[in-house]
Amino acid sequence: MSPQIEVENLHKAYGDTVAVADISFSVEEGEIFGVIGPNGAGKTTTVECVMGLRKPDSGRIRVLGLDPQQERAQLIPRIGIQLQESSLASRIKVWEALDLFSSFYERTIPWQPLLDAWGLADKRNAPYDKLSGGQKQRLAIVLALINDPDVVFLDELTTGLDPQARRAAWESIKAIRDQGKTVVLVTHFMDEAEYLCDRVAIIDHGRIIAQDTPAGLIRSLDGEQRILFEAPRGFPTRLMRSIPLVTRVEEDGYAGVVYGRGDGLVAAVAAALEEQGGPYKNLRIQQPDLEDVFLALTGRRIRD
Repeated sequence: MSPQIEVENLHKAYGDTVAVADISFSVEEGEIFGVIGPNGAGKTTTVECVMGLRKPDSGRIRVLGLDPQQERAQLIPRIGIQLQESSLASRIKVWEALDLFSSFYERTIPWQPLLDAWGLADKRNAPYDKLSGGQKQRLAIVLALINDPDVVFLDELTTGLDPQARRAAWESIKAIRDQGKTVVLVTHFMDEAEYLCDRVAIIDHGRIIAQDTPAGLIRSLDGEQRILFEAPRGFPTRLMRSIPLVTRVEEDGYAGVVYGRGDGLVAAVAAALEEQGGPYKNLRIQQPDLEDVFLALTGRRIRD
């Protein structure tokens, strides 16, 4: 089975600024493929080239076997697009927008179930300018799904959604994937990428610097475990540092954090706390996650 998306040696520049230097990847049918990276890394430009919204300077792109530039008319009915920023006429009602978008395609699906699934059923008759930011975002997703696309592109899917709506959106995206559709997800939320994506590409300075499953990326980090607890001021950090598996210890008031590696780390730290005799509580363990991988590869400096 050939990939649903194939990108080879993609390059895109704006004057002297290189947005995408040399990117290659493929996306298989029925997977959620995540694209993450710092601000200005080139991730949105990459995906916009794949969707056919921007023309690359060089490289080869195929989506469902079609060239997004040369065969755009054949491709558009088969893909769905939710952009990071989009807008409709201020007075158009939700149902009118759905009717309008349905008229663009030969193949559509009933939109009332989509409204129900995305929590917009009670906004059916609301004008667009009366929707909240999160509701507008969810409407954009519904509009992207109305033509029953084979490939769905979602750019910053859950920006503006409250935690409950965000979690519901995650489950809806998994349901889309479970229908056999392919999803390309651009996100800056590492927990979202880790939870949803079958594979992730991390883009920085216009290049893919890592690509694997979230679990594979986390394993490659060989990161430290973090053991957090509350203890009286002045808990014996020297005793903690003497444990062979411990790499460093931090103390901030009543909070302690012990970093280390190895299967016996938690038991050793707990035993040391018991040995010093002082009370401690709320001991918990944090394993390395995709955010740790992201920061290790791209750095911690804020970018505009």
